[in-house]
Amino acid sequence: MRGREDEWTDLMRSANAGDSTAYHRLLKSVTPVLRAAARRGLARAGQSIDQAEDIVQDILLAVHLKRHTWDANAPFAPWLFAIARNKLIDSLRRRGRRVFVDIDDFAETLAGEPPAETVPAGEVATHLEGLPPRQRDVLQSIAVDSTSIKETAAKLSMSEGAVRVALHRGLTSLAARLRKE
Repeated sequence: MRGREDEWTDLMRSANAGDSTAYHRLLKSVTPVLRAAARRGLARAGQSIDQAEDIVQDILLAVHLKRHTWDANAPFAPWLFAIARNKLIDSLRRRGRRVFVDIDDFAETLAGEPPAETVPAGEVATHLEGLPPRQRDVLQSIAVDSTSIKETAAKLSMSEGAVRVALHRGLTSLAARLRKE
């Protein structure tokens, strides 16, 4: 790997000095590595690898347009891979995080009865009683009554940040108590 990176650095130095043959050799050498990295990145993000070639072309175009910004005293590979990483991220952001699930797989689940409560309401009230008043009021409002943080903050005359803190602390206390039981 080290030899290849040194070769790339030398080729890029020559290319920036005007050697078009060296530039062609550099692009030919880095393309398979970029293609594999793009495929790996897409697969890791749960995306189809069929878009890898578009990402590789974006990377190569960015390298071409920005090659004057590369510091000839620095190794070439980290600069190249930073561009590659950013182009992969840009591509994933453009697509959004879309997951397609065939609804037919869940047809029998959707039409069923609503799920029964996992914890009886009386038991929830008992657990909430053991919390400090502010935490109890916030948990009651958000978790039990399904009120938003904004509405809870207005109802309890608190800031939204304070509601979030009380919610977090209340859930943490409740979880710790339930673990003991």
